[in-house]
Amino acid sequence: MWFDDLPPDSSWSSLWHSYVLCGNCGGIRHASSVCPACGSPAPSSDPARVRLADGTEMEVPSALMGAEGRYEDWVYLKMLEREWKRPLTDADEFSAIPATKRPAARGIIVLLFWSYFETRIERLLRESMRGIPGPIVEDLLRRYGSIGPRLDRLYGILFSSTYWSDLTELGFTSVSQLLQNVHQSRNAFAHGQPEAITETLVADLVEALKDEHASWIAVFNKRASRRSGAAPGIQP
Repeated sequence: MWFDDLPPDSSWSSLWHSYVLCGNCGGIRHASSVCPACGSPAPSSDPARVRLADGTEMEVPSALMGAEGRYEDWVYLKMLEREWKRPLTDADEFSAIPATKRPAARGIIVLLFWSYFETRIERLLRESMRGIPGPIVEDLLRRYGSIGPRLDRLYGILFSSTYWSDLTELGFTSVSQLLQNVHQSRNAFAHGQPEAITETLVADLVEALKDEHASWIAVFNKRASRRSGAAPGIQP
């Protein structure tokens, strides 16, 4: 899988490594390459000279803002890695539950991932609505408070599209299909069908984590960056 190619001692949270926020458009980019959202060149790593109030000049090292939205973005990935790698115990097999009703032994990975996914969708929506007055933004997010309506109805209001359609248009059809399957299985789990979270689903999700990460960034750059000519709050 993708994590087999990571350097020694690197964790799954390294998916965020080298990604920074573009100082021009607010999109997500690699620090050493052209911004995929607005095309601006890689930022300089040269130190800057600044003049203090007393006239003194000093050099300030170059610094770039990491692209993760918050510390929890790293924690979620570390938790997913821990659950995937830890040895299973007898309790993880749910042997007291009839075999036809058992969730996958590592089914918690699907539930953890979906919580992580929901936080990133909220971040994408909030960033895309930065030009809309705050009370309206909060009202929209309350009105469309669950992930299903946010991905479909609210997304359609803002962009005349759906998140799934955006993924497909950006070349992530397989990720779109997998996420819809995860969504359906997670909902079935929450409504009395724990067996909906299967070993196959868990493995497919873990295998696709890197592609899913890249797909979310691609949608973020399409919908939430401040590209030249884009209307505030709503992207074309």
